[in-house]
Amino acid sequence: MAYAMTLAERAAQLGDVPVGAVVVDSNGLVVGEGFNTREADADPVGHAEVNALRAAATTLGGWNLSGCTLVVTLEPCTMCAGAIINSRISRVVFGAWDAKAGAAGSVRDVLRDARLPHRVEVIGGVCETQTSDQVKDWFQQTLRVKSIASEMPEL
Repeated sequence: MAYAMTLAERAAQLGDVPVGAVVVDSNGLVVGEGFNTREADADPVGHAEVNALRAAATTLGGWNLSGCTLVVTLEPCTMCAGAIINSRISRVVFGAWDAKAGAAGSVRDVLRDARLPHRVEVIGGVCETQTSDQVKDWFQQTLRVKSIASEMPEL
């Protein structure tokens, strides 16, 4: 999780919500990593999970990531949950719960939906305080900067 949080900081530096993700294989080796790039790449699907899954598939030479674990700092959204299921990831470990858009047990539970062709083991709340604070602090800072900018006179 510590490495995923480091990747999340890279997203924040680029103006994106700080979310980072790594895919590790069954031996614990990192085979893919990613962070949010929606703003930096003007990419609506530039979520950390999608970027990490793509990198892992490239590294491993195929889309089927069975046996791998995705570690991500924030509970995956519905879009990412769909990508996770389609990649056949075996396990997802995440930090902060997402009470607005989470799809791994909070708002929805897409990853363990018995109606879908693949179910994923889910472990949530790992380093929850640290990962939650990382996102909250970024939003507070972003809102402060926007507030200060809106109060400045135009030159």
